[in-house]
Amino acid sequence: MKCPHCGGEEDKVVDSRSVQEGRAIRRRRECISCGERFTTYEYVEIEGLTVRKSDDRREPFDRQKLKTGLELATNKRPISQKQIENIVIDIEKELFNLAKQEVSSEVIGAMIMERLKEIDEVAYVRFASVYRKFKDTEEFYTEVRKLLDKEE
Repeated sequence: MKCPHCGGEEDKVVDSRSVQEGRAIRRRRECISCGERFTTYEYVEIEGLTVRKSDDRREPFDRQKLKTGLELATNKRPISQKQIENIVIDIEKELFNLAKQEVSSEVIGAMIMERLKEIDEVAYVRFASVYRKFKDTEEFYTEVRKLLDKEE
């Protein structure tokens, strides 16, 4: 583990605790070189889960890719890192409960959009515009109109 402060590669763990209902371990570390402290998290990987892309390519499920997509959609929106992390955990749990070895990217995209729609409509539209690959402004307008009609 490289120290984020000095790049040193030796550290010692000064505290460990279970977090997120036992699905992760939070470790407080101290760099041997500079003495600065930093936090790391360890997560259980969903072993063997394959994501089938829209072009029929297959790739292993990647928690970080899910989180990055959410961070892009929620950029400069009033959504905390904790909320993003909770969405990732919730989706991972739902995928695990499906008990399938393969899931389509469409299913994962729908899970993300469902959650974003509940917490921030701008983030939802941002994600939807990339996920659904809107071809023109009319498709974009139609999606926004659906949101506005729901509010009335």
